Amino acid sequence: MNFSEVFKQSNQLCKVSPDGKYLATCVQYRLVIRDVSTLQILQLYTCLDQISHMDWSSDSLFILCAMYKRGLVQVWSLEQPDWHCKIDEGSIGLVSSRWSPDGRHILNTTEFHLRVTVWSLCTKAVSYIKYPKACQKGIDFSRDGCYMALAERRDCKDYVSVFVCDDWHLLRHFETETQDLAGLEWSPNGCVLAVWDSCLEYKVLLYSLDGRLLSTYSAYEWSLGVKSVTWSPSSQFLAIGSYDEKVRILNHITWKKITQFEHLATINTKAVVYKEVERRPAVGSDDLSLHNITIGTTLFNTQSKYEICPLPVQIPALKPDPDRANPKIGVSTLAFSSDSHYLATKNDNMATVVWVWDMQKMSLEAVLEQTSAVRCFQWDPRHPRLALCTGNSKLYLWSPAGCVSVQVPTEGGFQVQSLSWHCSGDSLILLGKEQLCLCYMETDQDDK
Repeated sequence: MNFSEVFKQSNQLCKVSPDGKYLATCVQYRLVIRDVSTLQILQLYTCLDQISHMDWSSDSLFILCAMYKRGLVQVWSLEQPDWHCKIDEGSIGLVSSRWSPDGRHILNTTEFHLRVTVWSLCTKAVSYIKYPKACQKGIDFSRDGCYMALAERRDCKDYVSVFVCDDWHLLRHFETETQDLAGLEWSPNGCVLAVWDSCLEYKVLLYSLDGRLLSTYSAYEWSLGVKSVTWSPSSQFLAIGSYDEKVRILNHITWKKITQFEHLATINTKAVVYKEVERRPAVGSDDLSLHNITIGTTLFNTQSKYEICPLPVQIPALKPDPDRANPKIGVSTLAFSSDSHYLATKNDNMATVVWVWDMQKMSLEAVLEQTSAVRCFQWDPRHPRLALCTGNSKLYLWSPAGCVSVQVPTEGGFQVQSLSWHCSGDSLILLGKEQLCLCYMETDQDDK
């Protein structure tokens, strides 16, 4: 495992292009494009203000930079550096900007969610979609890029509109059986649309492409309900994380619950429990000379390793304050491995723990207990390998073979706040508060 030097970035704005060749980073009002393999700067673009959001087009030829405070979007071309485009939403404002799947249209959501504006880069045509709903996930595109589902709110009722992305004509428009729709998501195969209600009512609805209600699922009433929803890459499972600290798995044939995973405070099952153990290195008097102590020195870095705990194991859990809004309880994060074999979860009142479930055995596979709260975790897009970070100078990896803690060898006290995999699975982008570095994984080819 090797690490690159550290580069500057702002607002965690750093993305690899969909084709895996380029790395785009934002530094204040500048957009820097690097070659992923050499990290050499290929292009440097200057925007009109500090960049709030950045996104690649699906074909990796264009990149948009949104400046929400000024209601502006600037688009840059990698093939033609002199070409550029500026979209000004004016006084109506801007809260969200994204590409359509074809990489030739930009969808801007205006302030107060008054409308979605569709801008064409090819024809300069403009289309307007009214009544978009302000919710957790109100727009989603099918995996094949053919359809867009949009949550709408009009006359105090929730609706979903399905548009064809080729020419933006309306395919279906139907009312949903929700009190306050919180989000929607297409299944990876594009056949089913999952719609869920706000946390005040436990309800998940499944619709076909033509707007037929296939099934309704509700686990309980009169208590905080759904907190997170995700599909497995195979489209066979729909995982629903709830405020009652459980994950319920629905199957794609009958849409009934086939199992539920509980995040218990005491673990008695056959799962492997890895516990991070820290130890500070012994520092001799020679090391404490002024010559050796510099700002951000690695001299006092805490080293850590994983130990396997004998069962039963008690998991540290916090009791949330019931009088405060958005209580830190329930399953907020769900992620399936690329082969749908494993599901990783995080229960908010057990913030230092990541749970890994085996979807073939329908049982708990492993538990990772960290010394600090888990900030982010993500699966390798090619292998069943999970990377996570906790806001310190370490990177943690889990695979069915075991668990490892790796010190990021950078000067200046680099704290890993979030991470993302390269699409090849050969490297990881580690993001600090104002810096980033790349971590290169050892591959079979390197060994040969």
